[in-house]
Amino acid sequence: MAMLCFGESLNVMGTKIGKAFKEMDPKPIQEEAVFQKEKGMDYIDINLGPAKKTGVQLMPWVVETVQEVVDLPLLLDTSNIDAIEAGLKVCKQTPIINSIMCRPERYEKMLPLAAEYNADFVALMWGPEGLPRDENERAALAVELITVANEMGIPNEKIWVDGIVTPVNVQQEHSMSLIKFYEMLSDIAPGAKSTCGLSNISNGAPDHLRDILNQVYSVMLKKVGMASIISDPRDDTLTAIAKDQRKDLEEVVYAMMDGNEPDRSSLSKDMVDVAKTTKVLMGRSLYSDSWLEL
Repeated sequence: MAMLCFGESLNVMGTKIGKAFKEMDPKPIQEEAVFQKEKGMDYIDINLGPAKKTGVQLMPWVVETVQEVVDLPLLLDTSNIDAIEAGLKVCKQTPIINSIMCRPERYEKMLPLAAEYNADFVALMWGPEGLPRDENERAALAVELITVANEMGIPNEKIWVDGIVTPVNVQQEHSMSLIKFYEMLSDIAPGAKSTCGLSNISNGAPDHLRDILNQVYSVMLKKVGMASIISDPRDDTLTAIAKDQRKDLEEVVYAMMDGNEPDRSSLSKDMVDVAKTTKVLMGRSLYSDSWLEL
């Protein structure tokens, strides 16, 4: 099943876009939005970061600036709740609030906004204790947040669950724990959809290894029904994976996840690298920055 791509690069952390946000310069923002549409993104994530001082003015301005040049739906991404509401008021298509944590002080303020503006939202599995330790803690947080949302009249179909991807070089065991959580999701919350900040898997890894980690992990998530990824529009392979155009990668990764180790002598060098990376992400071999050389 194909995955939707939420383009991640309209982000305050980017030098060019951050400057454009600060100066309220529409040109770089509109160029990036058009680029993301051309690259096959299905939604555009507008990430303002904290935006404590300027968010309420900036978010609706960015939304309208983007909507002038593309007709893609948007994710509104900032920790400033008032800025989220200001953006919701000017969205032409059903937006996604990205994101609402499983912490009462956040969801008690933000879920009513999702209900009032008929918006979807990303349910972020970040609880009062921070990052959950395993799939069972993630499941408990999901049940809590989704139950409250349902009580406010928000159906599961408008909820995108983000179990939180963590860097494989820091918490290798979390890679498979998250896979297990997504396998459980349809039982926990029938109709809810899944998403994740995919590139977190490779945070802290050397630059030359980031793409293959992101790509292989996206295939692993795809196997367990991932509905969408917050994705780098500049990674054409990642987009092709999402759009069901890389069955060669799926064949190798899926076989390994099913316990069928391929004969490496029958694989190309690229596919051997994919097999080695799958093994690391599954926790079958220890992470090191040199796993492709072993």
